[in-house]
Amino acid sequence: MFDNLKINFNTYYQEHILNYMGELYKYPIKLIPMILDIAIVIFLVYKFIKFSKDSRVRQLLKGILLYILLTALSSVLQLTIINYILTSFLSYGVIALIVIFQPELRRALEQLGSNKLTRFIGIEKDKYVQTKEDIYKIVIAVNELAKSQTGALIVLEKDIKLTEIIDSGVMINSEISPQLLVNIFVPNTPLHDGAVIISENKIAAAACMLPLASDKDIAKELGTRHRAGIGISKESDAIAVIVSEETGKVSIAKDGTLIADVREDVLKKILISNIVTKRLVSNEETQTKRKKFIEKIKNVFKKKNKKDNNTKELQ
Repeated sequence: MFDNLKINFNTYYQEHILNYMGELYKYPIKLIPMILDIAIVIFLVYKFIKFSKDSRVRQLLKGILLYILLTALSSVLQLTIINYILTSFLSYGVIALIVIFQPELRRALEQLGSNKLTRFIGIEKDKYVQTKEDIYKIVIAVNELAKSQTGALIVLEKDIKLTEIIDSGVMINSEISPQLLVNIFVPNTPLHDGAVIISENKIAAAACMLPLASDKDIAKELGTRHRAGIGISKESDAIAVIVSEETGKVSIAKDGTLIADVREDVLKKILISNIVTKRLVSNEETQTKRKKFIEKIKNVFKKKNKKDNNTKELQ
């Protein structure tokens, strides 16, 4: 079997690789599609290896590699019967692989017709759109918690990183979903006591400890969650969403100020305004202005160089 593989490789090398190298020597322009071809293959191999780490494919690949090594070893040691059995099964290897990887292949083919393909090839959603969708999910969760009068405290990180706060809780690092957020705050569960931190469009951690506001002008009837929400909003630029366990009312703590009894539509507007519009859009505008400023400077230097060149020609 391995002798046949060697012969096939030599034939392929002579007929394809050597001929291709000869054509490259004659027509160097063909180097561009070759580089593109190699880059795509390397990228796909990298994605496959990354995908295999997070699924059962890795274990299956180890088994296939071990099978090939045993076949090669039986050939070297001249174990005729074992080698014959192993090589006989190899002829059905392609069909076996299709059967074994059927769920993965099906999922990959389904993704070809959906926007999930962009994630596979590494193109993430626009930050503006993704953040807006995450806010809608958070608002849905808060609305459900308010209806059931389940106490909750959700902190949305902005520019100032809350690394120490995140480290004080239980790491989750999960995609944002209303179901998960609601489930975290179910009473008498391990993670319900404390704050959930939303960072980089993910649920970073739960059961986090927040600094409590100790201002004398804060109403005495406010509970620990409200004081913690005000405290984190004073010490950072984060926004805290609080659901009262007693009344089910929703409040927002922002810049050390508490906005009480917020309706669902108002909550959505405040979060989008402060996290999406003022933050992300302003950052994009700043970058655009910076680019335009750099272009203007370049144009000024170009005009200056042209004038200098014209002056030298006249001289």
